[in-house]
Amino acid sequence: MYLQVAQRMASDIRRGRYQPGDLLPSESAMVKMYGVGKHTARAAVAELRRMGLVESQQGKGSIVLASGGVLPATRVDRSIQRTSKGSWRLPETKQAEPPAVSRTALDGPPALLLDQQDQDAISVDRVIHDPETGVRMAHRVLIPLATAADVPTLAEQPDAEISDLYRQLADAGLSLSFTEHVTARTPYPDERTALGLSDASPLLITYRVTADADQDRPLLCEELKAPAATCQLTYPVTPTKAAAKRATRRRSESE
Repeated sequence: MYLQVAQRMASDIRRGRYQPGDLLPSESAMVKMYGVGKHTARAAVAELRRMGLVESQQGKGSIVLASGGVLPATRVDRSIQRTSKGSWRLPETKQAEPPAVSRTALDGPPALLLDQQDQDAISVDRVIHDPETGVRMAHRVLIPLATAADVPTLAEQPDAEISDLYRQLADAGLSLSFTEHVTARTPYPDERTALGLSDASPLLITYRVTADADQDRPLLCEELKAPAATCQLTYPVTPTKAAAKRATRRRSESE
């Protein structure tokens, strides 16, 4: 219930009902406005603070901030660049703690995307953070044992930088392609704890699949979990050669 109240008030802020510098209604007023208890009203205000829409000042109440109409503060750059020397370059990230390497059985979306249901994989888990905003994100790399068997160097140091994993695949003669799948859901309890989320704060989840373009065979899956209310995912969009060929073929068929 508190999340519903927070969403209604957030919508009012973004529509301009409450201007920057305005005081939000008091908890007592919110109880009457929305027909909820004081605990729910208090939790709704806490959610608005977490969303960066208001701040609480001692003796005054909750004040609307000027950032109510802008995108979330943490920009997560999801670009991939190929350098002139043939190596790969990814946006820099800051790790909150050392990576953890383990062996796991693939299930859920990664298993489906890798076409490796119930098969074993090397899992490399990292917690990364944005130094400016303090936002924490969970990043996992899943390397199927079938991929590691074809490219043995992957198993020697699976917790290497992602760009280095790409390089090893390319050095093995594979032509790489990348597809990202984005979804959202309510976080599980362990995810809330690890990322410092409120009970019902939505979670953005991306699955980046690295594939062998020549054989259309999935090789790796990277999973990123980030707080939806405070993070925006940014992608450069570049038409691929395959898409251009399909468009040319469709034009030829229509003529």
